[in-house]
Amino acid sequence: MRKLKVGVDSYSLKPLDLTPFEILEWAVLNGAEGVQFSDINVPAGTALDRAFLQDLRAYADENRLYIEWGGGEHIPLDLASGRPKDIEASNRRAAEQAAWAGSATVRSCSGGLMRWDKNGPSSEEFLRLTAESLRRQKPAFRDAGVILAIETHFEFTSFELLRLFEMCGAAPGEYLGVCLDTMNLLTLLEDPLLATRRLLPWIVTTHIKDGGLALGPDGFVSFTAEAGKGVIDLAAIVEVLAAVHPQITLTVEDHGGDFSIPVNDPAFLAGFPDLSVPELVRLQALAVRTRALMDGGKLAVLPRERWAAVCEPRVRRDIQAVRRLVAGGRE
Repeated sequence: MRKLKVGVDSYSLKPLDLTPFEILEWAVLNGAEGVQFSDINVPAGTALDRAFLQDLRAYADENRLYIEWGGGEHIPLDLASGRPKDIEASNRRAAEQAAWAGSATVRSCSGGLMRWDKNGPSSEEFLRLTAESLRRQKPAFRDAGVILAIETHFEFTSFELLRLFEMCGAAPGEYLGVCLDTMNLLTLLEDPLLATRRLLPWIVTTHIKDGGLALGPDGFVSFTAEAGKGVIDLAAIVEVLAAVHPQITLTVEDHGGDFSIPVNDPAFLAGFPDLSVPELVRLQALAVRTRALMDGGKLAVLPRERWAAVCEPRVRRDIQAVRRLVAGGRE
């Protein structure tokens, strides 16, 4: 396997309240080879302008670190009010910032649990609105030379993302792509390895994150896990990525918390028409493995409020574990 770079997402270190330069320094001191900036914490009065971001890029280059940028948007709605939202100006700005920082991508995350909202728009409506907006934005991303990397989050499955790209008339490597979050795929009822294979031509950035899938009173409960301690086959995913994308970076993201997936509700489950019986069986097998690990005291849900107390040593171990995978040792 080609040696892929392993970095860290700034969201993982949010409790440390570090500035962008301090996060890069943390990466150097803790064995990370780059940073994906999901959260940008700058001192009051500091602008994320060309000078600041080019200085950040120079510091990263000096220390042989990669930088990947965030701040993109793809849902043209205010999720709190449901009203239309103009995301084109903010995306132009994010793309410009990414180019100044030396990033070829700008990550986009909706931040919402749309499928859990019974009163919100349908997935088909979200897809239609998103495609309409993103088609108009193609020239802006192409002019900036960056790809909008839509995170596998909680609104679109891998099947729907592929339909979205088709609706946009996009081709891999053009202006739209995927930030592969390996654990979030569980929450949208997808086997992470199968979903990785489905999305493979489109993957341009990653959030490498382990997790578990347990049975709960309403169906499943997904949760994060320390890299190598959960049930996601990160080794196989990394191998698949390396074979097709030998320059891709493996960005560790970790945090606490869990997510209820009410598959016992027929109306909720009906929102996943692409979920096949074989894939559901694979998810059930992951749930069996998760229960065995939990019963053996090897795996547990980490409450989100406890993340601040454990984040730094755990992220350090995450990085070490993923670097071992890259070196060829399965966890």
